Amino acid sequence: MYDVTRSLPMIPDKQRIRLRFEQAAATYEQQATVQSRVANRLLNLLAETVAGFKPADVLEIGCCTGLLTEKTLSRFPGIDHFTLCDLVASFEQPVCRRIGTHVEKITFLAGDIEILPLPDRYDLVLSSSTLHWVHDLPGLCDKLHRHLYPEGLFAFSLYGKENLHEIREIAGMGLAYRSLEQLQTVVGERFQILAVEETRETLWYPTPIAVLQHLRATGVNSIGQQAWTRRQVADFAARYQDRFAGEQGVRLTYHPMFIVARPR
Repeated sequence: MYDVTRSLPMIPDKQRIRLRFEQAAATYEQQATVQSRVANRLLNLLAETVAGFKPADVLEIGCCTGLLTEKTLSRFPGIDHFTLCDLVASFEQPVCRRIGTHVEKITFLAGDIEILPLPDRYDLVLSSSTLHWVHDLPGLCDKLHRHLYPEGLFAFSLYGKENLHEIREIAGMGLAYRSLEQLQTVVGERFQILAVEETRETLWYPTPIAVLQHLRATGVNSIGQQAWTRRQVADFAARYQDRFAGEQGVRLTYHPMFIVARPR
């Protein structure tokens, strides 16, 4: 069954998020096409913004199965120490397998970045497709500011107000996404924003049920509170097909936003 709620906006349930992403570990990378492209764009934007940047001590928030981790180690071979943080403790093994000989550089912190003590200061704090799940983004920005060196960088991507809007319109479920302007206001309290960008990604699926399967396979069905009945699934599928069908099937929209910033 799939999860659903009729009240907006949702406050993310961290335990549910941990469980859903843990369940999606085996299917995540096959389905996470947008997340992979977003990770690539984040690293490209970082390189375009600060030429010649060579971080030695890096923190990644929400490493999942290591998509961004692997790309970052390839992009910055001079990294001496790489701290990875994720709600899902079991992600440590697939990430370490993925990065091979770089594993000696890794410290893995299992838990919620909002409450975990951080053991170090960093040249770079990275996060891709994660920070929309946090409860208190201003508070997290304060925390990360304390753990960044003055010339360090905070580079991240998350999702904006149009993200998965098809699901919101049909099922009445979704996170309290910020607009790009709201995000810049929050981050700008503690950081000088060096680069900002937003894009749209449209994916096409053969049926509305395939959309739901995609969300489950990437852990994104973490926002619901209760399981749908068969009738609710059928009703969702009929209305989604009617509202969002096109020549390529039915669409699903992602709304990535990117920021590169430096501590004030």
